[in-house]
Amino acid sequence: MKKRLLPILVFSLLGSTIYGQQVPALDQNFPFLVTFGNGADKSWGDDDFVQTFFFCIPKSSNQPLYIRVFDADAGGGCDENKGGFNTTTRFTVYGGEGCHSNADARKQDPVGNFRIGVQLKSMTFSQDTAYDGKWYTFGPFSPIEGELQPEFGGYVFKLIIEGLEGDDGNLYKLFLSSKRDANVELEGGNSFAYEFCFRLPDAVGSISHIYPFVSQNVIAVKINIFDYDRDGMVRIISVAKKGELFKADGDGKWVDTTHPTVMDEINTSLDVQFVKQNAVRNNNIVVFITNQYGELLPFYTVPIGGVPRYRYKIGMKQTK
Repeated sequence: MKKRLLPILVFSLLGSTIYGQQVPALDQNFPFLVTFGNGADKSWGDDDFVQTFFFCIPKSSNQPLYIRVFDADAGGGCDENKGGFNTTTRFTVYGGEGCHSNADARKQDPVGNFRIGVQLKSMTFSQDTAYDGKWYTFGPFSPIEGELQPEFGGYVFKLIIEGLEGDDGNLYKLFLSSKRDANVELEGGNSFAYEFCFRLPDAVGSISHIYPFVSQNVIAVKINIFDYDRDGMVRIISVAKKGELFKADGDGKWVDTTHPTVMDEINTSLDVQFVKQNAVRNNNIVVFITNQYGELLPFYTVPIGGVPRYRYKIGMKQTK
């Protein structure tokens, strides 16, 4: 079964020194994740007002874990105000059977039974200075409260963020921690999503990164981007390609580009870069990536196998 090959490889590559705790990771170079209230105009950069993240916990782990959210409320300096804050956002942690394995949990759109699983904790935030610019902690959870996924080598938890009301943008960060009151990495953990809605940096010349993993049987990847706002170029780096470029001009709409893969890219991560060329401020975009079958590829906070570096090939021939 081709879908099993990715997770097995993922945890075979996750050693004790690899961590995927902060979302977004520092080297991804974008400041926040974004979820708008469900009354927002989609042209502000959120296509469906729901975002889902998964957290991988090694089966060998026996310590409590915490999922922490920075600036969980919509109302303050980090958030996007649309004429007065009126937005509520719900964060819900799920574990148990089906939280990841059910197909509805892994779809691009929040349809069907995407909330499947055992609800472990839920909290709804509106404008509240108690949470503005501060960390809120879900947990503790035992690793065995997640869904055991033998093909992943451990347990998986799900966090769903839903914009319930209002039209503002809630900007936030996440952290998988081994401590309640501090961001302390949990050994062997990682996080991933099948779709990202995030804020790009404002500085012209900045480069942001996401890292989809190319598993066996993937002969092409299709990159889908919503509301890029003529902000620059998309560049794809791999172990076999120095940089394929794509101009994304979508303003309030989806654009896509398809890139065939080569043998050297199988079982490696791609570095999909968003290169900012124009002074577009507060640019929120959505990204998902599929293979040739239309199946979503996960992108990990820490790229599986490391950040891809182009492998220069030097041709040599004997001279007389």
